[in-house]
Amino acid sequence: MKGRVLIVAGSDSGGGAGIQADIKAVTAMAGFAATAITALTAQNTEGVHGVVAVEPAFIAQQIEVVLTDIGADALKTGMLHSAEVIETVAAAFRKHAPGTPLVVDPVMVAKGGHRLLLSAAEAALRDVLLPMAALVTPNLPEAEVLAGFPVRTEAEMRRAAEHLARQGAKAVLMKGGHLEGDRVIDLLFHEGRFDRFEDARIESRHTHGTGCTLASAIAAGLAQKMSLRDSVMRARAYVREAIATAPGFGRGHGPLNHAVTVKSG
Repeated sequence: MKGRVLIVAGSDSGGGAGIQADIKAVTAMAGFAATAITALTAQNTEGVHGVVAVEPAFIAQQIEVVLTDIGADALKTGMLHSAEVIETVAAAFRKHAPGTPLVVDPVMVAKGGHRLLLSAAEAALRDVLLPMAALVTPNLPEAEVLAGFPVRTEAEMRRAAEHLARQGAKAVLMKGGHLEGDRVIDLLFHEGRFDRFEDARIESRHTHGTGCTLASAIAAGLAQKMSLRDSVMRARAYVREAIATAPGFGRGHGPLNHAVTVKSG
C-alpha cells in the first residue's frame, strides 16, 4: 500500500458514490484513503432523500487531525455544499498541506438530479478552490456552470477546458459522458496541450458514482507519484472495467464494481 489520499466529501448511504466510492477506489489503486466528511446523505440508487450538513469547524478539525498525524500525498474534494465549507476546506489545505496536489471533483448534481451544491457556493468553488487545483474533473453540466457557456460538443469541451485553466486550474479533465453518440470522449488539458481519450460507450444504467470514483483513482495515482496522464489512463481503465462488471444492485442508477483491479503504472 502506497500513496496517502485525504478525501473531503459527502457520505453516500447507498455505498455507490461519495466517500464510500472514494475509499473503495483509492484502496483498489493500492493507496491509503483518509477522509473528512462534509455531509451525510440518505441516498440510494433512485436518488438523494435527505442531507445533513456537517459544521464547517468540524470539517476543518477532521482535516487538521489527519494531516498533522497521518499526512497526505494527494488531496481530493467532492461534495462541498456551501461557500463557507469551501472556504474552510481551502484554508485548512493551505495551512496543513501546502503544495500537496489537489484533485477537485466539482460535484453539483447527483445522478438522480438532486442538486448538491448551493448556487451561492458556485462562485466560491470557481474563485477559491479552482486556483488551488492540480486537476479539476467536470462533467459537461458542471463545466457549463463553471465556464458560463454551453458545453455540448467536443469543440466546446476544448474551449471550456482552456477557460477553466485560465481561471487557475493547473489541469482540466473534461469528461464527455454526456455527449451524444456511441463513443465517449474525454479531454485532458495540461501544460498547454490536450490529450484525447476515446472509447466505445458502455451501455449501462449502473453508473452511480463514476465521477467520484474516477477523481479518487486519479488522486491515488498522483499520490503514488505517477504522471498526471498515466494517473488518468489507469483511472479511466479502472472505471470502465468497474462499469462493465457492475453488480446490478438497485432499481435506479446502480453502483459500480469497485473491487476490480487494473495494472498499476
